[in-house]
Amino acid sequence: MPTNLQDTTTLHNGVKMPWLGLGVFQVKDGEEVVHSVKSALKHGYKSIDTAAIYKNEEGVGQALKESGVPREEIFVTSKVWNGDQGYESTLAAFETSLNKLGLDYLDLYLIHWPTPAQGKYKETWKAMEKLYKDGKIRAIGVSNFKEHHLDDLIKDAEIKPMVNQVEFHPHLAQKTLRDYCKKHEIQLEAWSPLKQGQLLDDPTLLAIADKYGKSTAQVIIRWDLQSEVVTIPKSVKEHRIVSNADVFDFELSAEDMAAIDGLNKDERVGSDPDEMNKA
Repeated sequence: MPTNLQDTTTLHNGVKMPWLGLGVFQVKDGEEVVHSVKSALKHGYKSIDTAAIYKNEEGVGQALKESGVPREEIFVTSKVWNGDQGYESTLAAFETSLNKLGLDYLDLYLIHWPTPAQGKYKETWKAMEKLYKDGKIRAIGVSNFKEHHLDDLIKDAEIKPMVNQVEFHPHLAQKTLRDYCKKHEIQLEAWSPLKQGQLLDDPTLLAIADKYGKSTAQVIIRWDLQSEVVTIPKSVKEHRIVSNADVFDFELSAEDMAAIDGLNKDERVGSDPDEMNKA
């Protein structure tokens, strides 16, 4: 069980990944993302998650540089976008992301979506395996992959994904996918852990939050961690970034964990990975 913001989970290749990080989806490039990332690093965050499609990698890179935190202490994730899938195009997209971030290597690189209509994720994965073997990336993984996508990828892969980052929150608890990933030693990671703010007024969560003297956001993030799911809540407000990390001084009881598990409706706020084919 993580006890502080610097605590890590060990991926199946031995690389250590922080349990809690900052996501920068929909954070504007320039001043907004620079402030967000620098605030997080200043307050002890060690993991930053971006993507090519977020169009803010340059700002993230600027913040990393200006923060004064040594590169080896920060875990940086980016993702290859759907339109760049394929072997050569993934290699090129990776170099573009690396240059924008101003880095020599990435800690984690993910295939953003399986985009089944393209049928290119196996070629993309081969490029990721090459980059991994070349020492350009410390860990490789996928995002938004369901069990059948993972089965299909793994059967021809040389290296198994280390991480699967998916939509995960109390309304989409992904129990079978969690069990699958655990069995295959793939670390599950949550995007949109607060369901884009839609869960903050849920009566069950409000009652649990009141009991622990915490906010609903803190209760949800704690539920993620106790469910052994890495999580990357996003915020552009410094006080919220600090508050999202104030989750290590309490532990949800088994009864409260079960009550939160019971909120599942298999309800997404994002796209269904079987239908998301936008390039």
